[in-house]
Amino acid sequence: SGHLSRLTDARQRGDVTVHQVDVRAPELADVVARFAPEVVFHLAAQIDVRASVADPVFDADVNVLGTVGVLEAARKAGTPRVIFASSGGATFGSTDRIPTPETARRRPESPYGVAKKVADDYLDYYRRMHGIDYLSLGFANVYGPGQDPLGEAGVVAIFTADLLAGRSPTIFGDGEQTRDFVFVEDVSDACFRGALVGGGRYLNIGTGVETTVNQLFRRLAAEVGVHIEPRRGAARPGEQLRSCLDPAAAQRHLGWEPWTSLDDGLALTVGWFRSTSPST
Repeated sequence: SGHLSRLTDARQRGDVTVHQVDVRAPELADVVARFAPEVVFHLAAQIDVRASVADPVFDADVNVLGTVGVLEAARKAGTPRVIFASSGGATFGSTDRIPTPETARRRPESPYGVAKKVADDYLDYYRRMHGIDYLSLGFANVYGPGQDPLGEAGVVAIFTADLLAGRSPTIFGDGEQTRDFVFVEDVSDACFRGALVGGGRYLNIGTGVETTVNQLFRRLAAEVGVHIEPRRGAARPGEQLRSCLDPAAAQRHLGWEPWTSLDDGLALTVGWFRSTSPST
C-alpha cells in the first residue's frame, strides 16, 4: 500500500525525491516535466470496487480523468513510455473463460472496471495520436507484505490482521467466489520488465490459479496457527463470482512468471504482519 513510511530508508539515502500531487491537479505536468522521465509508472487510483458502485462520479474523476492527466503530463514532458496499473478481473467481468485470456470480451460489472477499461482506450489513443508507448498490466488480486488491512481492498491483509488479533474475519456471500492471488514482488517484477519493453498492449498479470475465499481463509488460519470460525455477511454488489487470469501472454511478451506460490506468499505476508505488530 502506498505510504510514505515505506520510503523512509530510500529518502534518507537520497535515492528518491517525493512530490505529493493529485493526478488530477494541473501542477502534475510541471512536476513530471522537471524529471523528464523515460518511463512513467501510473499506479495511482481509486481502488475500491464497492466505493465505485456507491460513488461512480468520484471513481471516474480519479480513474479516468486522473489517467488523462498523467498521459497529458507525459506528453508535455516528452516521456516515451507509460506503464499503467489496470485491473484484470474487474475489466473482464463475469466470464466462462477461466483462466481468462486477454482476448476474452470485456464486460465490466462495476464503475471501477468500466473506468479501467476506458483508461486503456485512452492509453491506446495517446499511443496512436502522440506516439507514447505503453503497457497496461491487468493485475489480479495483489497481496503481500506492506498491504493495508484497514482499507476496503485487500482481503489477505484484512484476514491476516483479524486472525493475528484473535478476531473472526467476515466472509461476504457463501465464500465460494474465486480470486487469483498474485504476490506483490511478482507484480513489481512484471512492472520492471514492462518498463523495458513496452509494446502498446494490455497483459494479464496473474497466476492462472483460482482460490475460493473460503480456501484462502483456511490457509491463512493454518499459517497463523489459530482455530477461528469466520463470520458470514451478505454478498456485496459489484463483486464477481469468479476471477482468474491467464498469464501466458505475459510469459511470452515479458518472460515473466508468477514465481511465488500462494502458500509461500501467505507465509511471507503473515511473517511481515507479525514483525510489525507489537501484540504478536
